[in-house]
Amino acid sequence: MTLIKTTYLGDLRTEAVHLDSGSKINTSAPKDNNGDGLLFSPTDLFATSLGCCMLTIIGMTAKTHGFSIDGTTIHTEKVMAANPRRIAELILDVEFPKNNYSPKEKAIIENAAKTCPVANSLDPAIKKTINFIY
Repeated sequence: MTLIKTTYLGDLRTEAVHLDSGSKINTSAPKDNNGDGLLFSPTDLFATSLGCCMLTIIGMTAKTHGFSIDGTTIHTEKVMAANPRRIAELILDVEFPKNNYSPKEKAIIENAAKTCPVANSLDPAIKKTINFIY
């Protein structure tokens, strides 16, 4: 079980502390919702968590199958909707630094990405557009 303590700091900012490690994340409200946008917003973290989870699970799976994804990046675009304000779509471009993966390795990568725990936890109403760039 993971424990996280989140504190409201004022001025539409929060600080979350991962109690096992002491690692901290600070947030601020986005510019389009009364904030200064100087830090990740809570919805930015939500969007970021999908990319982080995908890379972690792809990395685990690649290691199990004897290949590497070192240097792979994900560029994430978060699309908001109104009434109610929510994340409507996440667009992820998964870019690999090399292009010598076999068709089997590409299938392993893509399955791992699409079945990571965060992807499996997202509401089906959130559209996920995932582009694999080899």
